[in-house]
Amino acid sequence: MDPDVPDPNSTAQNNPASHAQGHWARVPQRKPVPLSTTVASTGGATNEVVPEGAKEGKTSASTSTRIWPFPSLSSLAARRRTRLFMIIGIVIAVLLIALIIGLAVGLTVGKKHSQNLPLPTSNGGPYKGDLTYYNPALGSCGITSADSDMVCAVSHVLFDAASKGSNPNQNPLCGMKIRVRRGWQSVDVKVVDRCLGCKEMDLDVTEAVFKKLADLNQGRVLMEWAWLESSPVSVS
Repeated sequence: MDPDVPDPNSTAQNNPASHAQGHWARVPQRKPVPLSTTVASTGGATNEVVPEGAKEGKTSASTSTRIWPFPSLSSLAARRRTRLFMIIGIVIAVLLIALIIGLAVGLTVGKKHSQNLPLPTSNGGPYKGDLTYYNPALGSCGITSADSDMVCAVSHVLFDAASKGSNPNQNPLCGMKIRVRRGWQSVDVKVVDRCLGCKEMDLDVTEAVFKKLADLNQGRVLMEWAWLESSPVSVS
């Protein structure tokens, strides 16, 4: 039989369905192309898988969220709070240091003026009298003093007895040193004024001096005092 002549008894000839299947079986198959993703490679190294839609400017739920190049408002607020706390901490530290230095200076000054020294007897004394305090200004010796100064006013009796003329600024007692003692504390002071309300052996001192020897609320206390240098006036 001629091979080019179809056999009328062939099953494929008589069965159209089988003929169609054989036809499509001879059609070459195409390789499937992935529609979801493509892989980009550079220099042999595989990079991150890029969605197909991202190439065309499309976004999908699986695409990672882009990070904004500027800090968020909450981050800025946190930084401001941190800076504020740092500034407050620095200010508090400076104030504490200043307080410590002030206390140290105050204690040093207090130790310098408040002592426990005996009263000398070589220059006259010791004498007993009342100790009071006042607010000084321009004194009879022509010296302006403040509450914090270690100065005193002697009685008008002593001041006038030592006077050598009509000018009180030239009184020999002006500038002389006196040691005042009460209990276990002593203070050295300088004469700068004349006390009208004082008895002969009384002394009127500044608040700073009085606080070294007694409480300001006491107002008037008993004390002893003596000259630290030769006195131009004799006291009986």
